[in-house]
Amino acid sequence: MVQSIHAEYNGSVIVPDEPLALLPGQRLRLEIETIEADEPRFAELLELDADISDAPSDLASQHDHYLYGTPKR
Repeated sequence: MVQSIHAEYNGSVIVPDEPLALLPGQRLRLEIETIEADEPRFAELLELDADISDAPSDLASQHDHYLYGTPKR
């Protein structure tokens, strides 16, 4: 069986992003391909916020209100 998975190396072990359908003690052959880390999802929004001089001062804490119209908390 061949599977392609995404995982993260935590400094001592490789941790898969999802559970694997493997039995304990199962022997494996691994090929490691590193991938670039994704940019944080809201990085562009944070850059945009920095460029808006009249942005609300509570934009970070009330982002759901400004993005989705939910009541302020």
